[in-house]
Formats: sequence, structure tokens, C-alpha cells
Amino acid sequence: MQNVKKLKRLIYGRTVIVMTLLLVQILILLEVFVWLKRYTFLFYGGFSLISGIVVIHILNEKTDPSFQISWLIPVLLIPIFGSLFYLFVQFQFGTKMIHHRLCQTIRETAVYTKQREEVFQRLKKENEELSRLVFYMNRYAGYPIHQNTEAVFFPLGEDKFEEMKRQLKKAEKFIFMEYFIVEHGVMFDSIMEILEEKVKEGVEVRFLYDGMCTLALMPYSYPKEVEQKGIQCKMFSPVKPLLSTHQNNRDHRKILVIDGKVAFTGGVNLADEYINQKKRFGHWKDTAVMLTGEAVNNFTIMFLQMWNLDTRKKEDYQNYLVPYQEKVRTELGFVLPYGDSPLDKENVGEQVYLDLLQHAKQYVHIMTPYLILDNRMLNALKYAAKSGVEVVIIMPHIPDKKYAYLLARSYYEELLEAGVEIFEYTPGFVHAKEFISDGDKAVVGTINLDFRSLYLHFECAAFFYRNLVITQIEEDYQNTLRQCQRITLEDCQRYGVLKKYAGRVLRIVAPLM
Repeated sequence: MQNVKKLKRLIYGRTVIVMTLLLVQILILLEVFVWLKRYTFLFYGGFSLISGIVVIHILNEKTDPSFQISWLIPVLLIPIFGSLFYLFVQFQFGTKMIHHRLCQTIRETAVYTKQREEVFQRLKKENEELSRLVFYMNRYAGYPIHQNTEAVFFPLGEDKFEEMKRQLKKAEKFIFMEYFIVEHGVMFDSIMEILEEKVKEGVEVRFLYDGMCTLALMPYSYPKEVEQKGIQCKMFSPVKPLLSTHQNNRDHRKILVIDGKVAFTGGVNLADEYINQKKRFGHWKDTAVMLTGEAVNNFTIMFLQMWNLDTRKKEDYQNYLVPYQEKVRTELGFVLPYGDSPLDKENVGEQVYLDLLQHAKQYVHIMTPYLILDNRMLNALKYAAKSGVEVVIIMPHIPDKKYAYLLARSYYEELLEAGVEIFEYTPGFVHAKEFISDGDKAVVGTINLDFRSLYLHFECAAFFYRNLVITQIEEDYQNTLRQCQRITLEDCQRYGVLKKYAGRVLRIVAPLM
């Protein structure tokens, strides 16, 4: 009887209905294309003209050549389908509406994200080269750099989890949470218990999570269930049975802000595999940071911008921001938390990584779960290694996605030949996203080295310059390296021919995946 009920829930569940309706729409589109094909002779001239215009438009787009190639292939091989699909993707009103509303919230918060001139001048005096990146980040990404910010590094998800609970219990005014993945278990349920207690104490709690969770992890009605407990809850872009590219732009951020005084970010989501309570791909290696001080304001604004995308209610931003300190603690260096949007034509996450590679003098140490590179990133990694900089990449040895691993392996040989060192974490899966350079710069956040993170997702990270936490991050990197297996050119040559070919084929369509 129980099995019958489970089967009925599966068959009539929302995920199956959504997937079925999406499949129906795809089949209808294919049927339309088949119908058009029957009249190819009549439509040939018109579609040839449309295809030609589309090709010219693609070639003149201000985007990475990888995207251009990925689009040119279907447009040239199957002109009718390829051209119509390209036009369908380009003219998405849902995406334009989200972008319009995001621009509004950014304008509303602009007064709170201005760069303090005295902080910028102190940085410029220390490192004029870096000041150009900071100028770009404030003008085009909308986030200022700060001083007077302490940071604590967590080498594992379980370390972050314990500190999260301690800090959440201290909350007195408000708690803001924004996460990509949430799933019931030890981690999430423990946190929800604390949030419920805090709401009873009068603490304002807002919880935002990505709508992709509705497919398998959480029920569609979960926000209403949470709101009954007094917690404000929203899903970002819930998955709906409608073909639209804006559903491809996921909220991949991981942010926790408490009272405007403390903020967390990093790779750790709210599910048990992130704290090794559930074993999926061996040992799960993830990292995170906690900020205390002025730079927390950036994460507060970042959260409120996303929270207010679907509301017209006037937000009192000032009520959630902490005042700046008069005395400067120079030993804490500088901290710049920042966000990246897929809708603003600025690849902020990638630009920070490229800047670190371009200006490194001794080393760049990278930890990433995925390695799916565009031309700029591939060339930057190779050039840094060829110019004498030690470039080391730590990758998972047990991948979570087979296709992603095949893609990553397709870059190994080329990178190794250029002098880049590649290691795989033999105990399991690496989910950390880190760049460390020359002992005085580091980035920890949510931004992977793949097209989805760099071009399609909402992301966030914290950039550190001469902050004490950088030493902790590098020490953990070296400890992790001791648990890794070095990849050699001989390993690449022994890799199966079919796997190599599959990786090469996947590279063609990787930007559209």
C-alpha cells in the first residue's frame, strides 16, 4: 500500500508535471520545425536571409568566441531550427523584466555603495595596480572596498556549520539568508530550529533560496510553510512549466548576514553532503569565510537587492547597515565583497580571476570543482604559467557530474604543456572556489571556473588584500595539496580515446549547457 502511495506521489508530483509540460512544449516546437521543413522550398529564401542575418549578428556580438561558435554550429547546420531557437533565446521578456527590476534596486542602493575616497586613496598608495581593479569593481559591479574587517576561514563545511549556529543564536535584530541548495537533514533542520526560536524573540528573519530546489529537494509550497512560523521566505525564480531562458539564470549565491555585523559566504549550501553527514562523492571538501566589520554592508545590500526583485515595497536600507569606524586597523588590510549578475553584460567574477592571473608575480593557487574554460581564461592560465608564475589547480578526483569531468579533462593536456600544475583531491569531491596569489591576495566565494558561474548565474565572493585570513587560506591549500594526486602528461595520454573525444565534443556546446 505504501509503495502504491509513493508511486502515485511520484507520478502526480509537481516535478513530473513540470517536466512533462516542458517536454510537451519541446515536442510542439519540434513539430512546428518539421512542418516548416515540408515547405522548405517556399521558405528557403526567407530563412536563408534570416539565417544570414543571425550569423552576422552572432559574429558581431560582444561575447566570448566560445559562445559564438556554440551558436554558429546549429545555425549553419540546421538553419531553420538553429535560427529560430537563437531568436527565441534572444527575445526573452522574462529576462528583460528581471534585469529592469534589478537595475531599479541597484539605483535605490547606489547611495550606500559609493566608494569612500579616503579608503581608496590608502589602497592606491599601497598598490596602484590593484586600485584599478577596485575602481572597476565600484563603478561597474557596484561594490566598494573596505577596511576594518576581520575574517575567519573555515577549511570544511562542518566548521562553518558550527560557527553559523553559534552566530545565529547571538542574533538580536535580523537574519538574512540566501542559498542555492536547501534540503532537509541535520544541517538545514538544525538551522531552521534556531531561526524559529529567533523569530519568537522578535528577530526579523528573511530566507531566500533558489527555485531549482522545487524539482527534487523541497515542495513548491515550502515558503508558505515557513512563513507560518513567522519567517519571511521567498524562492528565486521557481521552475515553471514554461520554456524560458530566464530559468537558466539561477541564484547560486550563499550568503548569511546577522545584524549587519557578521556575514558568511563560500561554497557551502544548506544540505548534509556539505558537512559530510551524507556521503555522495567521497569526502566533500568545501570552504567558507566569515566577515566581521564594515565589509558586511556589501553582503547586506547584495541580499536586499535580490530580495526586492519582486516587490514594490519601499525598503529602509539604512536600518540594516552598520556605521563606519573612525579608527583604521591597518593590520586587517582590505576586503571587497562583491556580487555578479548574468544580466548586466559585465563578467565581474571572471574579471577578478583574470586580474589575479595577470598581475601575479610568484604564484596563483586555485581550487575549483569544475574546469570549463572560455578562451580568455584558458589563455590567461597558460600565459601566467609560461611567464614563470606557479599556477596550481586542485580539482576533484571523484566528480559529481560525469560530463563536467570529461570537459575538465579535455583541458588538462593543453594546460600541463603550458606549465600549469594540476592535482586531483583523492579522498573525494572538491566544491571549494578559491584563488590565492602571492601571499597577499585571495578570493573565496561561490564562483566556479565554468560557463554557468561566469556567465549565467548570480554569484558572490569576497576579495582579500593583505588581510590576515589569507595566510589561513594558503595553509589549508597546502594541507589539501598533500592529499592530492598530481596529474601528468602521461596520465593524459593513458586517458581513454573515447573519453577524450567525448570531452572535445562537449567543449563545442559547453557554453550553452
